[in-house]
Amino acid sequence: MSEAPAKLAAKGRKVVGRVVDLTKVYHLGHSVSVHALRGVSVDFFEGDFVAIMGASGSGKSTLLNLLGCLDRPSSGQYVLGGRDVSRLDDRALSGIRSRYIGFIFQSYNLIPQLTVVENIQIPLNYQRREIPGGRERSIRLANLVGLGDRLSHRPTELSGGQQQRVAIARSIVNNPHIILADEPTGNLDSATGSEIMDLLAALNRAGRTIIMVTHEANLAARAHRIVRLRDGLVEDVVEN
Repeated sequence: MSEAPAKLAAKGRKVVGRVVDLTKVYHLGHSVSVHALRGVSVDFFEGDFVAIMGASGSGKSTLLNLLGCLDRPSSGQYVLGGRDVSRLDDRALSGIRSRYIGFIFQSYNLIPQLTVVENIQIPLNYQRREIPGGRERSIRLANLVGLGDRLSHRPTELSGGQQQRVAIARSIVNNPHIILADEPTGNLDSATGSEIMDLLAALNRAGRTIIMVTHEANLAARAHRIVRLRDGLVEDVVEN
């Protein structure tokens, strides 16, 4: 892995993701609406490591879903890789996810019937073109995250920490613009969680852009910036 980059500053940094006045309203009935986001604007830079924090109901999970193209905003813009993706249809969003975004979930979201290598390779299988050397790339990544001796194991044969390592390898197999991590250590003990954070930090030092939702201040302290949400708005942005 390369040396750690300097603390990020907006000036001179390439923007890989930008949200402008993003809102999200959920209509729960004829007269009930929930305003999850009320006009969020944030830039995400190449090589960034951002922690998104906030109380329950602050909008952090909604923002992560929009950044991951798992949902569309009610209004505002989301520009990813120079393209406004905020109004794309489901098919187009699926294509964006498979090429530009890597996901790490709290619950791992591995397919139990598949081996370590097969789980890592999943994002490549979703792309509409043949990826030469996809299996070989998946094996290299399994070795990178310390699972070179577990290639044929299935998720039930792995510990929680090992399953999350598979998820991390899966998140970078398609060389995404952005890695989104949703409480990546939430189901792990503190020692294993620290190992996972070390792995994410190493990926960031190698130039990966990471956006992580967490409620734990000690994890957020390892990011370059902390974006705090409150009631669907950006309360503040803190440089670490």
